[in-house]
Amino acid sequence: MPEDPNHSVQAPDLPPAPAYGHRSIAEVLTSAAASLGVDSFANTLGLPSAAKICVVLADGLGRNLLKQKAAHTPFLRSVVQEGQGEVPVWLDSAFPSTTAAALSSFGTGLPAGQHGMVGYDVLDPDQDKVVNLLGNWDPGVDPSTWQPFPTVFERIAEEVDVSTVSLAQFDSSPMTRAALRGGRFISGTTSHARTAAAAEAMAGSGRSLMYFYVNELDKAGHRYGCKSEQWEHQLEELDATVKRLSSSLPAGTTILLTADHGMLDVPESQRIDFSKDPDLVDGVRHTAGEPRMVHLYLDEGYVESAAGARDRLLAAWKARFGDRVWAFTKEEAVAGGLFGDVRPAVEGRIGDVMIAARDAVALYDGRRMRPTAMEVVGQHGSLTKAEREVPLLCFTAQGRNRRG
Repeated sequence: MPEDPNHSVQAPDLPPAPAYGHRSIAEVLTSAAASLGVDSFANTLGLPSAAKICVVLADGLGRNLLKQKAAHTPFLRSVVQEGQGEVPVWLDSAFPSTTAAALSSFGTGLPAGQHGMVGYDVLDPDQDKVVNLLGNWDPGVDPSTWQPFPTVFERIAEEVDVSTVSLAQFDSSPMTRAALRGGRFISGTTSHARTAAAAEAMAGSGRSLMYFYVNELDKAGHRYGCKSEQWEHQLEELDATVKRLSSSLPAGTTILLTADHGMLDVPESQRIDFSKDPDLVDGVRHTAGEPRMVHLYLDEGYVESAAGARDRLLAAWKARFGDRVWAFTKEEAVAGGLFGDVRPAVEGRIGDVMIAARDAVALYDGRRMRPTAMEVVGQHGSLTKAEREVPLLCFTAQGRNRRG
């Protein structure tokens, strides 16, 4: 996209883009496929060669949180202490650091600018309406059209046994059909049921790749905060779940533990309804995204006019929040590589102006959100280390007969 010569606002001091193609969530499954011996994939993360791999993805487990709460994870702490050679110990989430974008990068091996899942909810230009990309898909949006690229699971299914272990509610959900389609789906209500099912499925397969999804941490974080006792309890449950997998999966199975994004707590006083300030929504036709990474879509007249209106909007946000946010344009985001390479069909889904939180603040458009949305404690979506850096633990399953 050519730079607008009339745009006079200096590019913001944005942090580096996620390390797409090198050390991001998008390289996990592609590297796993390569380590299983599937041609046409690069083992970018340097994973050890394996016949079976189980990738455990703990929704909401930030790298810093895992380090800070190490006392609650004796098994994972022992894994960290053993080391993992040249395999990186942490990765970048996608941008935005939210489940829809990050799981889609995980599932496809692509940045959001390609797969098109550029936020929790975003503008559908064809309908001129904001649509949800996670749990409440619009009937006018076809998941396989919105995200048209084959997943890693689909690409390797002819050579490798592919399975997903998760809650039944995610089987054939629009999000699954968009970004995680392919292979067998194995459901279980409890973590014990899912680990038992995973062990049974792995035992009866040859070369295999399993995706094991854990969502309880993210749920506890949103409701109670990631510093809460409830969150710590779910972290302990995750530690126990991974330990059970290590002892029950076939010996020699490579286990990877990672996450889609991190999280931080936002105090109630800093959950702000920005729609109450007319200057912050002047000329804005739609708002979308998440409270820590807001998309602002301008009225057509504003977009077609000189960039002065857009600059005034940026200036209003900077005057209101100062260095508490990054305020930048679509062009600056694309030029900075935040979404990776952006295909034309995706450009219209990205906000003309974006506001990303730098400290513990969450920004809501109270005109279109339910009051309960402002009760969320743990949040994510922005570019801070707490949100974008996720762990990568790589170790070998001990197997059924190992005691201890």
